[in-house]
This record gives sequence, structure tokens and C-alpha cells, in this order.
Amino acid sequence: MWKIALAFIAFSVVALYLIMVAGDKVDMQGEAGHGVPSSSAPAASAPTPATAPAPAAAK
Repeated sequence: MWKIALAFIAFSVVALYLIMVAGDKVDMQGEAGHGVPSSSAPAASAPTPATAPAPAAAK
């Protein structure tokens, strides 16, 4: 049990150190963090018309 607590503390120290070093450069936005605002979804285009069914083969 003490090993789990020690690993948690070590991980926490490393994570806090990295956050402190990186400062405001940490990007926590996930998929939306690629320079594109998340609210700018592409407009839905008009549905394409269905094509006419192929004619049946003559017998």
C-alpha cells in the first residue's frame, strides 16, 4: 500500500513540475486545440439528390 502512495506522490510531483515549467503553454483543449475555434463547425451542405435506379436488364 505504501508503494501505491509513494508512486502517486511521485507522479503528482512530476506532473506539477511540468505544469509549472510549461506555464501558459499547456494546451488542455483536446480536439478543439488545433487553432480552429470549436464553434466554427462547417456548414451543412444540401443533400445530394438520389440517382435514378439503373434500368432492369431485358430478358
